[in-house]
Amino acid sequence: MGRADNRGSQKETIIKVIHYIRKYWIYLVLSIMMAAVTVMLTLYLPILTGRVIDLVLDKGMVDFAGVFVILRRMAAVIAATAAAQWIMNVCNNKMTFRIVQDIRNEAFRRIEILPLKYIDGHSYGEVVSRVIADVDQFADGLLMGFTQFFTGVITILGTLGFMLSVNVGITGVVVLITPLSFIVAAFIAKKTYTMFRVQSETRGEQTALIEEMIGNQKVVQAFSHEDEALKEFDEINDRLGKCSLKAIFYSSITNPSTRFVNNLVYAGVAVTGAFFAIKGGISVGQLSCFLTYANQYTKPFNEISGVVTELQNAIACAARIFALIEEEPQVPESKNALVLQNVEGRVDLEHVEFSYVPDKKLITDFNLSVKPGQRVAIVGPTGCGKTTVINLLMRFYDVLSGKICVDGADIRNVTRSSLRDNYGMVLQETWLKAGTIRDNITMGKPEATQEEVIAAAKASHAHSFIKRLPNGYDTVIGEDGGNLSQGQKQLLCITRVMLCLPPMLILDEATSSIDTRTEIKIQQAFATMMKGRTSFIVAHRLSTIREADVILVMKDGNIIEQGNHETLLAQNGFYATLYNSQFAG
Repeated sequence: MGRADNRGSQKETIIKVIHYIRKYWIYLVLSIMMAAVTVMLTLYLPILTGRVIDLVLDKGMVDFAGVFVILRRMAAVIAATAAAQWIMNVCNNKMTFRIVQDIRNEAFRRIEILPLKYIDGHSYGEVVSRVIADVDQFADGLLMGFTQFFTGVITILGTLGFMLSVNVGITGVVVLITPLSFIVAAFIAKKTYTMFRVQSETRGEQTALIEEMIGNQKVVQAFSHEDEALKEFDEINDRLGKCSLKAIFYSSITNPSTRFVNNLVYAGVAVTGAFFAIKGGISVGQLSCFLTYANQYTKPFNEISGVVTELQNAIACAARIFALIEEEPQVPESKNALVLQNVEGRVDLEHVEFSYVPDKKLITDFNLSVKPGQRVAIVGPTGCGKTTVINLLMRFYDVLSGKICVDGADIRNVTRSSLRDNYGMVLQETWLKAGTIRDNITMGKPEATQEEVIAAAKASHAHSFIKRLPNGYDTVIGEDGGNLSQGQKQLLCITRVMLCLPPMLILDEATSSIDTRTEIKIQQAFATMMKGRTSFIVAHRLSTIREADVILVMKDGNIIEQGNHETLLAQNGFYATLYNSQFAG
């Protein structure tokens, strides 16, 4: 059953590859034509060589005039062969790398529209491995296939035709021994596909671990996790070594096996041809021509068998990248989707239900009505659903039932871009790109002037540390902030929102990485920023949310208490317990 599935999967993958090739059929046709020209001219050379040999009749009996005529013809044939081969290689390279470019573009476009649950459910390194390493492996196999497969097949057919024109009997010997090469190549090809697929999957697993360890090296060292990380890497590396060894072993025995069969063919031609020459059925020049053909006839079997094993690897890698391309995208926007404009900031959640895992409920019958300009704080123990509510508000995930409305419009009927444009978001995890400080601040408002950028930086208290940088706002930082402290990175993210000032704000542990003195200033800046804007504040430190208009106390996906700070303390319930536990003593 597994073998049948592999064959079916392999066949489906090949059909998908052909779909991409079809777009560049002109290059394909031209490549095949040039391959045919190259082969025909290459096969014509032995005939000319045989004629030269036959013009050498005996000692002192050489037809030099005839020899020079044939030599000039041979030079022209060699030049034409080189030109045809060059054109064929150009076509193959253009076709291969444009196909690879199309696949990578489509894969990246699909990643951009994949639901967040896919990204959350797969390691970044594994996804990167599919788009980079697997596509590179596919390109290598495809290029080898285009370059050698067509030429090899045409060489085999052309050589047979030329041999038949010289001597049918000797050609019969060649044809009888040939099937052995196909049997050997077919046996090995079946073995290699599965092994190359396992190799590709294990390589992706290894890339994921390396990416994770390098990206979190500080955490690894802080928790003395080096030995465990090395053990995990060694285990994956050992598995990769074993499956790679098997794949390489089977692919490497292809060439020696087919060479053995080819030598049988060559020996058969030599012995049979010698008998024919002795009896006068063939000239010495023709025998020389035939032996050259026998060598050229068997050579493509080596190349094709190598191509077949390489293609097994390419198809296995292609299957993984196609699996990514065919992943179910996020729910597409309807053609009549609304574009949110002049948003007041009224947000309503009605009977919302949601869970990440179908059999494990998280949020059930969640109801909330937020008026424009209200500040809503969400508190509760870890895992109660605070950040999940934010994910639903931003429509990173869609609700399973119920609805969320902004200014009365169901956000599922609103364009995602217009919804998210109306939210300013500062998270606990900072996100900065490689570029200047100004580039990172103006990400949401590229047309902002220098004065607006500085004003936003002053409002968020980031201006003072930016001025101390070597080139101020033109200082170039690396991906994820380079050598900036976590607090400085957070200040830049806050400045980014300060610059845009959208009608709704989400602050998810926004001051968690900032010292107490700076936090007081940030809270003052937030107070200014939140004035007249609907704000959702998620915080573990309850001291940061005392001024909120409404505090939602969540537990197990439900709102168990609701009110302002004083009201909830007076109730002496779950919120009071949380608050007093932070300030006990």
